[in-house]
Amino acid sequence: MTNPARVRIKICGVTNEEDARAATDFGADALGFNLWPGSKRYIDLDRAFSWIRGLPPLVTRVAVLVNMPLDDARRIADHPAIDVVQFHGDEDESYCAQFAACGRPFIKALRVRDAASLDNLETFSTPSILLDADAGTAYGGTGRQLDPQLAAEAVRRFPGVKIILAGGLKPENVAEAVLAVRPYAVDVASGVEATPGRKDTEKMARFFAALR
Repeated sequence: MTNPARVRIKICGVTNEEDARAATDFGADALGFNLWPGSKRYIDLDRAFSWIRGLPPLVTRVAVLVNMPLDDARRIADHPAIDVVQFHGDEDESYCAQFAACGRPFIKALRVRDAASLDNLETFSTPSILLDADAGTAYGGTGRQLDPQLAAEAVRRFPGVKIILAGGLKPENVAEAVLAVRPYAVDVASGVEATPGRKDTEKMARFFAALR
């Protein structure tokens, strides 16, 4: 059984099997694969199918989508290499409600600018909400840090929501952020990279060590 008090760890922006295996060896609970062509961490799911499908069975495989047509999102959700989809674009409440009708789990990412950004947090038809820093037109992976006070406010205001903390996390600040926010999970991409799309094993080791 999973310890409910333990903060789960999602390593996002994984582009290759070597990094995926390293992350799972360190104890990652989930891996994120960016299927948005505009991302520096984009991968072709069909080309990566064999190694993604071959990852350990208790690791959640997350497809990160940005403003994808609804029918295509449903198709990705049904892909045998994917367990969960994450909407990281401008998908609104109506879009999420229509997707929820297909019965597949999903995460909705919100870019948080101020306290008002949290007001509609419970309206996206999912209990899993990822909070990221607002970086204008960028869709995640910028390294910009989210104000931990805003994230902590979300945890207090919405106890029934599984808050996933993202935005500028790295080995040097993740422990402090978790103590301040008490999220359900943390999500990191650029903070454990050597270059965009390539993870740094030493940084990943320090990230996991900091949380333990």
